[in-house]
Amino acid sequence: MTGLVAFRLSPPKRWEAILSPVVGAITGLITAATGVFVIPAVPYLQAIGFEKEELVQALGLSFTVSTVALAFNVAFEGGLRLTMTSDTFVALLFACVGMALGQAIRLRVSPSTFQRSFFAGLLLIGIYLMLQSVV
Repeated sequence: MTGLVAFRLSPPKRWEAILSPVVGAITGLITAATGVFVIPAVPYLQAIGFEKEELVQALGLSFTVSTVALAFNVAFEGGLRLTMTSDTFVALLFACVGMALGQAIRLRVSPSTFQRSFFAGLLLIGIYLMLQSVV
């Protein structure tokens, strides 16, 4: 929610060396438990003041590392099956198309519009996931 409003946490630069591994570890624990790798990484990356392109790059790297780690965990637990391959490739194709569209839009909007849209999208995804768990 802090990304949708003007409220912004800004930890002092001297704390980044301490906070970054802590936030990474907490994000890893939450990801391992829930499969969601947004909290607290996204608010933290926003708080340390990345600009639009830096934020997207940092999030892409964070999400990639989290996805690979989650895939290893699922594989270790026996949850990956070859029968999922075609569905995975189709989903990957849609993800690549979405990234290309997102980049085209991102390059044309102001940083504040981008930030609000990005966090509104995350909020909508969160609401959707909450509703799915209730129904």
